[in-house]
Amino acid sequence: MSVKGLQFWGAPLLSLAILLVFLGIWHAGTRQESAARVVDPEYAKLVGSEVATGKKSAFPSPAEVGSKIWGHLADPFYDKGPNDKGIGIQLAYSIARVLTGYLLAALVAIPIGFLIGMSPVVYRALDPFIQVLKPISPLAWMPLALFTLQDSGVSAIFVIFICSMWPMLINTAFGVASVRREWLNVARTLEVGPLRKAFRVILPAAAPTIMTGMRISIGIAWLVIVAAEMLVGGTGIGYFVWNEWNNLSIANIISGILAIGLVGMILDQLLARLTKLVTFPE
Repeated sequence: MSVKGLQFWGAPLLSLAILLVFLGIWHAGTRQESAARVVDPEYAKLVGSEVATGKKSAFPSPAEVGSKIWGHLADPFYDKGPNDKGIGIQLAYSIARVLTGYLLAALVAIPIGFLIGMSPVVYRALDPFIQVLKPISPLAWMPLALFTLQDSGVSAIFVIFICSMWPMLINTAFGVASVRREWLNVARTLEVGPLRKAFRVILPAAAPTIMTGMRISIGIAWLVIVAAEMLVGGTGIGYFVWNEWNNLSIANIISGILAIGLVGMILDQLLARLTKLVTFPE
């Protein structure tokens, strides 16, 4: 294999090898009765678990998880009642909440970030509030949101809005404040109006930094929605994982975790692609 071929195929082959080693260790571990995690028989009877009592490992093998994943893929959008919906429906609820809260945060955070970056007075006025509110865990807002909004879905969107806002606001302010003074001086010399200067000079220069903040925000939003849905219940991939824990279906929990990771990767890669287009336009 040539050097160029090794560079092209080396990383995928190494990733595949790591995956196979991991699956092999997992498979061997689940076959070792001495190392298996066994559910207490009385507890299994009490909760009505499908896990065999006393003989079968509570942790599923790769084949069992693969079978569950295939079942989810075969019918991802079934709806058999409030507590029995397909993983596709659960992911759709979560993605819809994330995108709604995320876009609302962008509509608020980016304009405020522009004002902060362009005006030292506005920066000094808002900085104390930002420094106090930014470190608060988004989930700490959930009780207040539930009390005031009286709706678990809207409350989850509000929490996504809160957690998505800070990275976008701070990165936008930093990007705007970091625009080269020479460009601003040229715009001032040419008597460019404030709006035109903002859209034709400042925005293109600050766009890569703004997009970085947006990419950070989407990752945080996807992390938070899972935890929020575990708290409020009802629908969503977070609720799915927690409900499967209540059912002691470890294979379904692993399936949900893999779905969370794949969707998070897709969202991140979409924002990464947009960031590359902004930074290095084709």
